[in-house]
Amino acid sequence: MVEGSMTQGAGQEPVVRTATLRDFRVPPYAQSPVPPPSAHPGNAVPGDVPPDGYTPTARDLPVINRGDTVEVPTVPDPLPAPEQGRGPLYVVGDVHGYLDELHAALAEQGLIDAEGKWSAGNARLWFLGDFTDRGPDGIGVIDLVMRLSAEAAAAGGYCKALMGNHELLLLGAKRFNDTPVNSGAGTATFQAAWLLNGGQKNDMERLQDVHLQWMSRLDAVVEEDGHLLMHSDTTAYLEYGSTIEDVNDTVHAILTRNDADECWDLFRKLTKRFAFRDESGPQAVRELMAAYGGQRIVHGHSPIPYLLGEVGSEDGEDGSGPVVEGPHVYADGLAIAMDGGVTMAGKLLVVQLPLHD
Repeated sequence: MVEGSMTQGAGQEPVVRTATLRDFRVPPYAQSPVPPPSAHPGNAVPGDVPPDGYTPTARDLPVINRGDTVEVPTVPDPLPAPEQGRGPLYVVGDVHGYLDELHAALAEQGLIDAEGKWSAGNARLWFLGDFTDRGPDGIGVIDLVMRLSAEAAAAGGYCKALMGNHELLLLGAKRFNDTPVNSGAGTATFQAAWLLNGGQKNDMERLQDVHLQWMSRLDAVVEEDGHLLMHSDTTAYLEYGSTIEDVNDTVHAILTRNDADECWDLFRKLTKRFAFRDESGPQAVRELMAAYGGQRIVHGHSPIPYLLGEVGSEDGEDGSGPVVEGPHVYADGLAIAMDGGVTMAGKLLVVQLPLHD
């Protein structure tokens, strides 16, 4: 999730310096009332001038509470059945270090046993990204996913994962630390952005080469059984290729080149959100599916409480967090949001596809 986007320095041109957290402040957007601050503000963008293309969230986005966003329309065409011999398909929303909740959600679906081992035979499981930050045990989550990948393959199924913007953020913080990057409006650093967006010292201390290699090889987009799976609800993927293979190759090439500015730009673009939410949402979904295939997009990144205009209900005034019962189907039934908002006391979602309305 990060529900949001990148960070930037508040320094003024032409002075160039490396921004620190002390330099950052939330932009005072005055057009509409701002939701109450939450314990997990999303991918915040500090500084006065958001970079080009930035989609504000949480702290700096007025809540848009559209009544029609709650409707769950039907899918125009039936999704194709899985190929014969392939097991059922499951997807997991943003985990963000909540290892205990992940164990419980996987066990509830029968994907792991009481000991946390794969128990679903030839089932297929996709994680939609964002394994670390904000929660208590991001490295434990990665270790579990890596282990389940081996166990599922041995049982005739598979467990795979997509690249989330928090994987890009953690990779950048480890590789580039306080190296200044060009944010488009001053300077920023991956380290400052990672800390601002829930980076956990314990995760960084336990991060090993095997984790870095695993994250850097994750794909950004896949298509399974008519479902186009991606982490972020943005059309920015189209900037990296006209096919799924092109996008994934481009992302891997950027990470291999290890250029701080190039990696920052990738992180910045894949942290955009809400492309499918409003009136133009169905068209945005169709543009992505026209390029990459699929009949429905399944994504994480933007917590369902944000999409439904419930931001701020996690402030503790009523003693409860946002109520998330399951995935959110929207954009004329063409998009499924899977981030249940576990970081704001919501729900870590694990569901079987196709999702029947």
